[in-house]
Amino acid sequence: MNLVRDLHPLQNLFCNTRNATLVSCSRFAHRACRQSHSLAPQLGRNYQSLVAGAGAVRDATYIPRKEGVSDGAWKQADAEAVEEALQDGARIVKDGGLASKGAEVLLGKSLEELKEFAESRGQPKFRGQQLQDGLVKNLIRDIGEFSNLPKAWRQELLDSGVKTGRSELFGKSESPDGTVKLLLKLHDGRVVEAVGIPPEKDAKGPQRLTACISSQVGCPMRCTFCATGKGGFARNLMPHEIIDQVLHIQEYFGKRVSNIVFMGMGEPMLNLPSVMSAHGFINKTLGIGARHITISTVGVPNTMRKLADYDTQATLAISLHAPTQSLRETLVPSARAYPLEAIMHDAEAYFQATSRRVSFEYTLIDGVNATTEQAKQLAALIRARDMAAHVNLIPWNPVDESDFKRPSRNAVFRFKNTLEACNISASIRITRGLDAAAACGQLRNIYQKNPLIEGLESHAAAA
Repeated sequence: MNLVRDLHPLQNLFCNTRNATLVSCSRFAHRACRQSHSLAPQLGRNYQSLVAGAGAVRDATYIPRKEGVSDGAWKQADAEAVEEALQDGARIVKDGGLASKGAEVLLGKSLEELKEFAESRGQPKFRGQQLQDGLVKNLIRDIGEFSNLPKAWRQELLDSGVKTGRSELFGKSESPDGTVKLLLKLHDGRVVEAVGIPPEKDAKGPQRLTACISSQVGCPMRCTFCATGKGGFARNLMPHEIIDQVLHIQEYFGKRVSNIVFMGMGEPMLNLPSVMSAHGFINKTLGIGARHITISTVGVPNTMRKLADYDTQATLAISLHAPTQSLRETLVPSARAYPLEAIMHDAEAYFQATSRRVSFEYTLIDGVNATTEQAKQLAALIRARDMAAHVNLIPWNPVDESDFKRPSRNAVFRFKNTLEACNISASIRITRGLDAAAACGQLRNIYQKNPLIEGLESHAAAA
């Protein structure tokens, strides 16, 4: 795992030039950048170097933006929050994924890297396979549990501070429908959520187990309807901390996870080097197909283009939540910096570059964005673009300290039917785990309000 390659210097920034098709980072370095990105003055060099650099592995070609289609400006508070996330991402890349105090972490290393690790410490290469099997098959959490390794070497690893990279299961809440939310305590004492969603009991077809995983501790995007945003942003997750969530869910259910959605806590696009490093491990080592991995974003300028430069078949899901710019600004603070017209253009460009259908996530809130007329507006917004698209409708999950209301079942289906009448593919996400505080961010917020709660099972059950 080489995280350093995921950063490129400033000259690799994708600029909004309209007189040329955007080209790969390597060729772009030789072209003068005449139009700087409108966010750069507020977010500084850190934004330019991190958001621009994606570790491109192929030449993605984009349709140029029309004249007048550009990004906006962040509010100062949002700019500072995004900058903080990007600085933390730079720290992770610089540290090479090490845990606190420079401890080397095994989880997240490829098989070849584990073999090299073993050899560098005077052991035969096959020890690398033993390490990987222990981590991903036997779900070993502590170095001392590797019973197939020589006792002397285990002690040497312990003495040198090597860590497996596994977190502590701090608490959980379970729903009668089988959904479980796990609260995991990280090495620095912070907590993060992961949700396991089994198939419905009477479901036909493949028996999928979906892991909804987090990319950050908290989130800097501050969407008004989201519990995670209310809890604030602490830091980005390292690759092994993302992978660890999948292992915890597999361990809890005693079966292999089949689908991954980066729809837990955090904005994945603000931690893309770690997310894509974890994505590679999940795909190649855990054997979960890239087409069964979904990466969700509320929208950060330039990052869709950055994601397309990875040679992945993962699904892009854009959290839209509104059919008009004015309404979206009231729900999503980042909408001011990334106007709807620019998002839709970049979504179309993403489809043209990758041939992968784009999914639009739309949280339905009663009295806000769930009318038939708004469904028609959403359909028109999507049909204006030359791309394959799907709308995933999500009835709003209740969040403490919010006045929003969940729409009726009839309103939800009326919205869906209106989209389909306009030839827009749509589905309704069946809400799972409401009675287990499994809506994103809720269980962590319970802990933050009362950090002395141990286990959280009884508290969550009563929530």
